[in-house]
Amino acid sequence: MADLYIKALESERKSLWATCRLKGLGRNTPERQRIAALDELIVAHKSRPAGEGKKNAAGEPEKKG
Repeated sequence: MADLYIKALESERKSLWATCRLKGLGRNTPERQRIAALDELIVAHKSRPAGEGKKNAAGEPEKKG
C-alpha cells in the first residue's frame, strides 16, 4: 500500500521548490524554511521502523475502535 503521508510531504516539497526556483527566492524565505522542515519530516518518516504503528498529532499511538 502506498504511504500517502510521505507522498504528500514530497509533493509539497516539490511544489515549493518549483516556486522558489521560478521566483528566485533566497535562503531565508519562509518557503525555503518550509522545504528544510519538510526534508527533516521526510527523513524522520523514512527512518522509522516499518512495523511501528500510526501516531496521532500528539505522538501517541492511534486507538482502534
